[in-house]
Amino acid sequence: MRLFRSTEILGIARDTLQFALEASEETHPNEYMGFLRAEDARKFDLDKSGQIITDVLIIPGTESDPTSATVQSNMVPNDIRAVGSVHSHPSGVLRPSQADRKTFHKGNVHIIIGAPYGWRDWKAFDRNGDPRSLDVLDVALPEEQFFDFTQADIDAELERERNRDGWL
Repeated sequence: MRLFRSTEILGIARDTLQFALEASEETHPNEYMGFLRAEDARKFDLDKSGQIITDVLIIPGTESDPTSATVQSNMVPNDIRAVGSVHSHPSGVLRPSQADRKTFHKGNVHIIIGAPYGWRDWKAFDRNGDPRSLDVLDVALPEEQFFDFTQADIDAELERERNRDGWL
């Protein structure tokens, strides 16, 4: 068993890219900004060592306008699954600006999405701002449950409380 996972990014899950494209379009004409998180490829039964981008983390308090998106650095979690960033360019230009390049040192992959936000309107870059390839992978993302209980669990708990407190 390996103690450390490979930091190689194998690709991005199709559903994750779809989310980023839709979020960019919904934010238009302002920029969209998020951070990319990845999971070990072994969780997806891939016979490769590396990571797959599976999530876009939205930071509370992010402010955006048509030319920039600003994240409050104190709101960024210290996340070991963080691998880079994604943001949109409402202008449609798929090249990193000088300001973009200054932030690219944090992570291994950075995605820029441009208007009109279709499947061909994005590019990936490395930490130096140089273009890099990034495969779109058809993997089934696990359903994340924010709450680990159901409505039936809530109803049962309320029933127990009613019985215990003599509500019935």
